Amino acid sequence: MIRIGITGQSGFIGTHLHNYLGQQDSIKHVSFKKEDFESQFQLFDFVKSCDVIVHLAGMNRHGDPQLIYDTNIKLVKNLIKACERTNSKPHIIFSSSTQEDQDNLYGKSKYDGRALFKEWANRNNAKFTGLIIPNVFGPFGKPFYNSFIATFCHQLANGEQPEIQKDGKVKLIYVGDLIKIIYEHICSVYYKKSDATSTYNLKIEHTSEDFVSEILSLLESINKQYFENGIIPNLDNNFEKNLFNTYLCYLNHESFFPFPLTKYTDNRGSFIETVKFNSGGQVSFSTTAPGITRGNHYHTRKAERFAVIKGKALIELRKIGTSDLLSFKLDGEAPSFVDMPIWYTHKIKNIGKDELYTIFWINEEYDQNDPDTFFMEV
Repeated sequence: MIRIGITGQSGFIGTHLHNYLGQQDSIKHVSFKKEDFESQFQLFDFVKSCDVIVHLAGMNRHGDPQLIYDTNIKLVKNLIKACERTNSKPHIIFSSSTQEDQDNLYGKSKYDGRALFKEWANRNNAKFTGLIIPNVFGPFGKPFYNSFIATFCHQLANGEQPEIQKDGKVKLIYVGDLIKIIYEHICSVYYKKSDATSTYNLKIEHTSEDFVSEILSLLESINKQYFENGIIPNLDNNFEKNLFNTYLCYLNHESFFPFPLTKYTDNRGSFIETVKFNSGGQVSFSTTAPGITRGNHYHTRKAERFAVIKGKALIELRKIGTSDLLSFKLDGEAPSFVDMPIWYTHKIKNIGKDELYTIFWINEEYDQNDPDTFFMEV
């Protein structure tokens, strides 16, 4: 078992990394709260308990650039001090930024912080990795703080029109891709027992590069198709699929769902359009006996839609890592659907007296060799 602690565990990247590591049998998580930086003894206990520390904590934005620099350097120095005072030598992985080369105090705090960790590792025969990370986007980023994509998604989902302050090409990586790289690096270094000390400078390659205006245009198209008409946009491209999964998490689920479906009835029976999409995926149909529950699982990559066309159902969702429960009652007499964002555990229960008819759509075809389903109670 690799004992891993994450500073900044509750932040954007930290949340995704914490959730991903929780799926790995070889990992033991060492809990960390930001208040631990204020307690010398708690910080001492933390560094002593870890084989690996992923240092993500820091300040990204503030009206006072000097405060950003001072805060980030202080956190680095406190972590180094705790390691030296306790004679601990965890493998420290530091999240730096491509802004190291730019003329701003945030970039300078990352450059100087990486240098301080490198000096510590050389001085103490320890392992250190400096990650040079491009712009990161994905679900649950904080608008106006983590990413312009988070800001755009938040604004569009709330009926606001985003404005571009400065257009230009931006190098991006999806948060899910980033955390897999971090995990694979942790394992490769940890199981390389022959090296007592090593310093790594790992430049994370971007997975896409687009103008800000191009990205906004894609998001506006997603918003128009989905928010106004319930149409799934084209998801053949990985970048656009990641944008959609990001956008979906900024909807106000409580007010947006259940989304009404159009029902046509004549003497032959009824016809209901359940899913309109400009992309592939898989549509499935199920019947569920009274009192039976399906689900209690979540996906990390695949968005899903439940459309109830006959019977009565209770659909419940809960975002992983929270206790907030979203509950929706659907009735086939007024067909409607609810979408399941990634990282939301979900279930559907037949609460009626008759058989429940449900149509499911998922944005990738099912592949038994590539499971993306993790079971967890809602």
